[in-house]
Amino acid sequence: MEFDDLSQSGIRRLADFSPYLDQLAGLAQEMPLRQRSNLVHLEQALHQHWSLGQNNILSWAAIDDGVVILVVPHYAIAEYTSPQPGEHSARVSAQFITELISGERRLSLSQMQKVARLLNVEPTHIRLREPLTDHPVERQIIEKMIRRYGINYVASRAVTLFDIVGFSLLTPFEQMTQLNSLAYSLNSAHAKMLEQDVSINFARSSSGDGFYVWNRDDGLEANVNLYHFMHIVLADNAIARSKSMSKTVPRLRACFHVGACYEFNQAEGLNPTTHDYIVGDVTIELARMIEAALPGQILVGDFLADLTDEELDPVQSQANLDAVTFLQRAQGNLAKLSGLEFSGEKVTAIKCYLTGENLGSGQFNIRRLHIKDKHGLSRVAYNAKINIYRDSAQPILLGIEDKKLAAALQPA
Repeated sequence: MEFDDLSQSGIRRLADFSPYLDQLAGLAQEMPLRQRSNLVHLEQALHQHWSLGQNNILSWAAIDDGVVILVVPHYAIAEYTSPQPGEHSARVSAQFITELISGERRLSLSQMQKVARLLNVEPTHIRLREPLTDHPVERQIIEKMIRRYGINYVASRAVTLFDIVGFSLLTPFEQMTQLNSLAYSLNSAHAKMLEQDVSINFARSSSGDGFYVWNRDDGLEANVNLYHFMHIVLADNAIARSKSMSKTVPRLRACFHVGACYEFNQAEGLNPTTHDYIVGDVTIELARMIEAALPGQILVGDFLADLTDEELDPVQSQANLDAVTFLQRAQGNLAKLSGLEFSGEKVTAIKCYLTGENLGSGQFNIRRLHIKDKHGLSRVAYNAKINIYRDSAQPILLGIEDKKLAAALQPA
């Protein structure tokens, strides 16, 4: 492809490597044609080395005439951390691999050479038509390219799980319509948040009976925004249920948790999908919690959310936030959602809180709930309530009251 041959279809081709399609297409539009052509050439080379999912691309480094990348077979990542036949110890630690697939994938050339020696892999050289400029947009796009063709580890990711109650008892047609209704509620909630200038770059993955949903953006604000996204989804669903006369709208239960996960793009045909998939501690905890959740209930896991240095207050000494403090933060920034409307009625107030025993004089404690799963493992969770008040309509009350908790959730 010549530089002056890069048309709009070429820009779309460049954007096709990531779930952030519109965003990256816009970034590509800001770049000169030669840069765009350079990146299209790089993406084609990465696709070739990915080889239909046979390989993972771990890291990259810029050099004078292009880039070098680390390419390993998809099975090798696990083998690096286990002793192989004839070896007394693993080649590298699991922590080393975790750090390698976390955060930014760009290495310096000296770092690339050291990692290549440890993994006994020869770096692969990709010659580009022009040297890279190291422009922030160019670097951002290359990072997303590399991530698409590899595995990514995130130490602290907020995820919510929406589960359709009684899904297995429905007919296939009813299952289809209820999943479609839930998908619409996700899209509707996303649109409502964007109208309030609240950013959420949400992704979803099917759980069979519903969806895991997470915010691709990182940090405390992104996690709080996902929590608010969850209760807007539940509110949209509640309104739809009140209007429905058939089984087209699902009854939901939901869980929210923060934890570690691996993110990847599966191979679909000849290309990686543009949809993310996640698996890890956070999804395991959510799956165990949802088994104990009652219809209509909202459970919040007992977590510690890691914070980056820039998110810490100057006087704050701890580097993480527990679930109770997180919910206090979530309640504190609800003002940004003022102006929301449900069924044409403007929201006047939103209150989200964890329930507990009435101590009198308007005081409540926060009850810790002990959940034991089918494997005999125990975990702590909290029962959450969300009340949405509107101008002249009945309030939307989400979750269940503490006094209605079933015996399945005994106090810890």
